Amino acid sequence: MDIVMIFLLLSTLTPFLFLKVRRFSLAVIQSLMLVGMWVYYFQAAFSVAPATFSPLWIIFYAGLLLSQVGWIMFIVYVVSSHGKYQKEFQ
Repeated sequence: MDIVMIFLLLSTLTPFLFLKVRRFSLAVIQSLMLVGMWVYYFQAAFSVAPATFSPLWIIFYAGLLLSQVGWIMFIVYVVSSHGKYQKEFQ
């Protein structure tokens, strides 16, 4: 469960990353998915886990996937903007 908590915390930061790279629609979608992700986590941690392919299950894993896409987009944004700053200083 520790790794799930780490992924949930990273997913919680993802809407802010989407805002940084100016993907407002993805930030809104990820924010809505976060509610379902946390509900799924608390239900799985303190009660019976939701069934496979239930709406909460789909929201949880789609949110994790979208979160990873967001982090990759942010890394590409930082790397590409870093090159512009290096050219300015040379």
